[in-house]
Amino acid sequence: MSRAFVKEDDGSRPEALPEIPVSSAPNLVTPRGLRLIAARIAEIEAALAGQDDETATARLRRDLRYWQLRHATARLTAPDPTDPAVQFGSRVTYRNGDGETRSVVLVGEDEADPVAGRIPYPAPVARALLGAVAGQSVTLTLRGAPVELEVLAVETPSDPD
Repeated sequence: MSRAFVKEDDGSRPEALPEIPVSSAPNLVTPRGLRLIAARIAEIEAALAGQDDETATARLRRDLRYWQLRHATARLTAPDPTDPAVQFGSRVTYRNGDGETRSVVLVGEDEADPVAGRIPYPAPVARALLGAVAGQSVTLTLRGAPVELEVLAVETPSDPD
């Protein structure tokens, strides 16, 4: 083929951004998590309305696709208040092998904030705690070493914050 008919990239169009990876885990969300997703969509839509830059618009549209997908696949899940075991949405207080006590809430992946004590339910610690009851110990392997966690308390708030 003659090079005369091949369009060269002159750099006038922004590069296509890769899509944001989506987890293969079910998209479980708490009521708070669903509100956060909806707020993120509204925030991006507002930013798009006033955006003139093509590169920024492409990034915002990519982000909007991600959050709209997360909203569409969200499965609102609330803990069963009659079940004393750790479940999605539970607040769990546990002690690790070093004697350190921590309190965490098991939440959806997009809602996770470890610094604030919200850990995603697919995380190793959360998976180990799921199904345990107060007074029970569970063991998980972290960095190749067994770690024992003693469940001290399980709360099932209707809307974990």
